[in-house]
Amino acid sequence: MSNATSPGTVAPMAESKKEIKLALRLWKYLVPISLLALWQLAAVLGWVDEYILPAPSVVVMTFIDLLASGQLMRDVGISALRVVKGFVLAAALGLGFGLAMGLSKKFNAASDFILKILKPIPPIAWIPLAILWLGLGEAAKVFIIFIGAVFPILFNTLDAVRQTDGRYVDLARVLELKRGSFIRKIVLPGALPQIMTGLRVGITIAWMCVVAAELIAASSGIGHLIMQARALAQSDVVIVGMLVTGLLGKLTDDVLRLVEKSLVKWRQDFSGA
Repeated sequence: MSNATSPGTVAPMAESKKEIKLALRLWKYLVPISLLALWQLAAVLGWVDEYILPAPSVVVMTFIDLLASGQLMRDVGISALRVVKGFVLAAALGLGFGLAMGLSKKFNAASDFILKILKPIPPIAWIPLAILWLGLGEAAKVFIIFIGAVFPILFNTLDAVRQTDGRYVDLARVLELKRGSFIRKIVLPGALPQIMTGLRVGITIAWMCVVAAELIAASSGIGHLIMQARALAQSDVVIVGMLVTGLLGKLTDDVLRLVEKSLVKWRQDFSGA
């Protein structure tokens, strides 16, 4: 009996996949739209105090006003530059240390203990030391972002290198590949998916850290915008700052996801995100 799929079953299977994708897209947008509608209804009917939680329509108008004044774009640009600086430093050090620890047992033994002690310390706990060491300028803020982003990148890279298929390692030994070729042709291709996961987690934490760093001793940035709005009891501005930060985090994650898909074409994405 032949196991080949008959032509008559191909079309229904394709239609079924399209229906599933359409349903997932509907759910993707239906839930947030429903929540926004419920939020708006609660504000209109007076179920919540507008001073505490203004209606979505008010938040949208505030967003437009901040955008038109140029203040929002200015603060977003400053925060984005800080995130880029901190993330690039974290990626460079995290990837370098992760590869070195994964490939060298001696280096791993020398570094593992201290790094695992530093890893659980929340980035916000470093703020006092960052101010003492680096002052109140840009360096302290970039340092906090770096501290938040470096550990997920480092440990994802380390785990990815450690999980290299032993059969490929044996094959490399048989072929007597040089260390550079071994890393380039064997280690990195297999480790790349998890490395990209670490980078995506790192960029998300970087956006969280920039707001935390800007809440203290900052005169610009999204965190400063949120803190200033809190002092003036402008909850609509606070919500705008929060939502813009979330949106920027999502956009940068999407960019890294596209980079991952282009580099790891063989990997199927089942997340549906």
